[in-house]
Amino acid sequence: VQLQAFGGGLVRTGGFLRLSCAASGRTFSSDGMGWFRQAPGKERVFLAAITWSGGSTHYADSVKGRVTISRDNAKNTVYLQIRSLKSEDTAVYYCASASALTRRKEAYEYWGQGTQVTVSS
Repeated sequence: VQLQAFGGGLVRTGGFLRLSCAASGRTFSSDGMGWFRQAPGKERVFLAAITWSGGSTHYADSVKGRVTISRDNAKNTVYLQIRSLKSEDTAVYYCASASALTRRKEAYEYWGQGTQVTVSS
């Protein structure tokens, strides 16, 4: 499975951003897709996950209500929308592939290269 994340950039505080993750080479055994982020000097943390098959989702409590994960099976693309952006959202955002829906970082086998999001006033 190959993943390519894009859509990051410089965004104003309070703004909105949609990240995309294009997947290629996936099989039926790679049903889960997740988004993580890693701020400077911090660990990579889970944000949201979705299944290709049924669209079931998980969200981290820290971003629930501000973040929406979705997928377009025809385009093999997963999206992450973030609203009301804060400076604390500044990080490198990664998409990743797992066999099933999970919050566990260790369960994700394939990772995209990451896309930088910088939130500034």
